[in-house]
Amino acid sequence: MKIFKFGGASVNSVDRIKSMADIVDQYAADNLVIIVSAMGKTTNALEKVAESFYNNKLEESIGLFNTIKQQHITTAKYLLVTKLTACLEQLNQFFTEVEWLLHDKPVRQYDYYYDQIVSVGELMSTCIVSHYLNERKIANEWLDVRDLLRTDNNFRDAGIDWQITAEKVLQSVQKKNHSIYITQGFIGSTDENESTTLGREGSDYTAAIFANILDAESLTIWKDVEGVMNADPKTYKDAQLISELSFNEVIEMAYYGAQVIHPKTIKPLQNKGIALNVKCFLDATLPGTVIQAKAVKELPPIIVYKEHQAIIHLFSKDFSFVGEEPMATLYKLLSNLKLKPNLIQTGAINVQLCLDDKPDRLEALAFSANELFDVSIEKGLTLLTIRHYTKELFEELTKDKQIVLQQMTGETVQALIK
Repeated sequence: MKIFKFGGASVNSVDRIKSMADIVDQYAADNLVIIVSAMGKTTNALEKVAESFYNNKLEESIGLFNTIKQQHITTAKYLLVTKLTACLEQLNQFFTEVEWLLHDKPVRQYDYYYDQIVSVGELMSTCIVSHYLNERKIANEWLDVRDLLRTDNNFRDAGIDWQITAEKVLQSVQKKNHSIYITQGFIGSTDENESTTLGREGSDYTAAIFANILDAESLTIWKDVEGVMNADPKTYKDAQLISELSFNEVIEMAYYGAQVIHPKTIKPLQNKGIALNVKCFLDATLPGTVIQAKAVKELPPIIVYKEHQAIIHLFSKDFSFVGEEPMATLYKLLSNLKLKPNLIQTGAINVQLCLDDKPDRLEALAFSANELFDVSIEKGLTLLTIRHYTKELFEELTKDKQIVLQQMTGETVQALIK
């Protein structure tokens, strides 16, 4: 059994869906579970529907959703002939799920409605892909992942019930010869059949869950890039492909903010020793990147920029040392506000925290921390991380920049810069 995951960019046009089918056809002799994301910018468009609906702009939300509907209907009509009627009937079921909601008024929290509306993106894309593969004589079975992935009701960042999920996946995915299953990433369902989402970019995580439960031979994530690069080519002109990485290295990269692999994806694979391949759907002949347990020697410097950072400066009000009790209180505040510091630096009478700039939560943290500290906030910063750094590269990337905060170990240097 192999697991494939195709992101939104790989299904964002008629031509790309056809190219995806060409790739699947090459592996049709294998047992496959294929996880597919929503098409292109559909998730962003559905988010606008949810926001409009929650702000009681009901006509606007219906109009926005009608645009999304027509885009998917048009895509289906360009792709399908013999399977068109069946596809449109299934699409209408998903349209009805959202429209039924939009004709009511919001009475629950925003995150609940977000999940009910946004989750339809993956359902629509997989419906079209499944029918198109069948029309191409690539036989497959479409599965509603909400029947398989059981989650809690922490909407927008749901946690997986692994025991129930494993039972349902093993019951539904039979390892028959030449069996292909199409299902959705990013979404699941509570025990009350309410749709949930696993957090943005959660489709990679979904694929890793299936790989773990099914003891898959491998997981391949198909992207519009050559593989895992040592830096974003948009921000570093000398970026290069990394052909091999270890699980530990990728976890470090994810922790520091690299966007290639979702942070939650690696652990289910690492637990079972399942190799992760990152390949390019634009050219399937390229070797891509292999990620596995084995450590890799002599990696190039790995450069990660994380923008929209803020630093909170906390100073002891009475000039007493910042000891165990105030730090314990501070960590409790961070936990309650679901804030994860990207850097922490402590002095005798001060603490500095680098955090993602989430204005409401930062203000709440500053207000609560003000009981113990004098507080100031500085925004508009970027966190630069270089693993396997050299002194020369660090000096090159921070030249003419003001360094607000810096930390360095034998492997990694981080600098918060203006």
